[in-house]
Amino acid sequence: MADQSIRITGLTKAFGRNQVLRGVDLAIPAGQVTVLMGANGAGKSTLVKILCGVHGADAGRVTLGDVPFAPVSPAAALRAGVVTVHQNINDGVVPDLDVASNLMLDELAEGGRTFINRRALRARAREIAAAVGLDLDVTRPLAGIALAERQLVSIARAMSHRPRLLILDEPTSSLSTAETDRLFALIERLRDEGVAILYISHRMSDIRRLADRIVSMRDGAISGVFDAAPLDYSGAVRAMLGHEITEVDVTIPAPGAPVLAMQGVVLRQGARRFDLTCHENEVIAITGLVGAGKSALAAALFGLGAAVEGQVSLDGRRHAPKGPADAIAAGVFLAAKDRLINAVIADFDISRNLTLPFLRRHAGPLHWVRRGSELARTRAMIAMMGVVCQSPRDGILTLSGGNQQKVMVARWMAEDCRLLILDEPFQGVDIQARRDIGRRIRDSAARRATIVLCAEIDEALEVADRIVVMSEHSIVGSHRNENINVAAIMAEVVEAPHHARLGAEGNPTA
Repeated sequence: MADQSIRITGLTKAFGRNQVLRGVDLAIPAGQVTVLMGANGAGKSTLVKILCGVHGADAGRVTLGDVPFAPVSPAAALRAGVVTVHQNINDGVVPDLDVASNLMLDELAEGGRTFINRRALRARAREIAAAVGLDLDVTRPLAGIALAERQLVSIARAMSHRPRLLILDEPTSSLSTAETDRLFALIERLRDEGVAILYISHRMSDIRRLADRIVSMRDGAISGVFDAAPLDYSGAVRAMLGHEITEVDVTIPAPGAPVLAMQGVVLRQGARRFDLTCHENEVIAITGLVGAGKSALAAALFGLGAAVEGQVSLDGRRHAPKGPADAIAAGVFLAAKDRLINAVIADFDISRNLTLPFLRRHAGPLHWVRRGSELARTRAMIAMMGVVCQSPRDGILTLSGGNQQKVMVARWMAEDCRLLILDEPFQGVDIQARRDIGRRIRDSAARRATIVLCAEIDEALEVADRIVVMSEHSIVGSHRNENINVAAIMAEVVEAPHHARLGAEGNPTA
């Protein structure tokens, strides 16, 4: 039997009346990748926060090797060799500092320094960055670099500590294929060196590549351990949810009138022109690698950017919003990706987070917000989206990640619009929450056009009437979601040449 690097016995944790962990028993062996799966709200994040010293347990015991382990702070956990890369990137970096300071943050935080040798610090930072293949100017402010690069900075900082236990919470959600492959190679190297790795993910592509064993969690306890080869992925999902997960059967309705028409659009200099038409009662999933241009397309439609060339019309009228306010007034809504950076207002309750863009619609004659109206709309959306909470007045951060995501999607589904754009609406949610969100998107699609941007093909297949593939800021394929050739879509996603591939409609337009 492999050496048990971490052993957890009878761990419990409650927040008020909410019992989050209910006697967790778990062993995490050294030299193996243990994948932890659990529905949103199952207790995964609380378990991680206890292991990394953010929370203390109410009862139970944790041992690291044969030594009792109960860190009183993240710094204490780090000194013991427990290193965590959190799902929320801002939990692991400081945007106001430069890249070098972020990479060396733990050393700088130790205190006792009267003088910092900036040249030595940057040299060491470059060594840490090079170890994970991160080619970046370490003098740049972190706030000025892309989200994927911030994620790699957080990972590089974690890797530099030579951990005994490395905890990775959805680490690939913002990474490109090349960056993901680089991360996987590092994880496999650490595993071979005897590091215990706890990898939290719902992405089957990640799990199939890395997992030595799968642990399922449900309702604050371990519901299944799968370590016999070949690994039982279906059994792990069943243990996670408590029931079988059924396949999604998409029935494609007849499309209505055109809502959005894009003709000869060029998103950036040097990119190919493309056309795109979206109809009322149609859900289009746009997929492609990180950096393929999906978010640039959304930005142009929502007034956060502009196309270099081309014409865009909404319901037959020119659409060129000068900013989000113009877009919203025209009936174009955007649910942005990366909820904790771009969407969630941490100091607001669920209700105010949900109604924020449309407070005027809940205002009385003197412009005071009618709290009753606001709460009524929130309760309706909570019921529609299946948000698990105690009250609309709960703080948004009291919710699990999946329920926060449901609130952020509900924010933009609470009012009628002509074009709804959802940028990675399934990011960081479990398979059941993904199905719930997808079903609500389709059920409410009749009076608008809907664009869903998603990196995972499985997500596109579950929600879309039509799947459009983007590469190099252009459209390279379009496929009706019926008897679909997934291999052809994947080929377009990862192998699309600079010239257009022919989509299912026989031309490079969509």
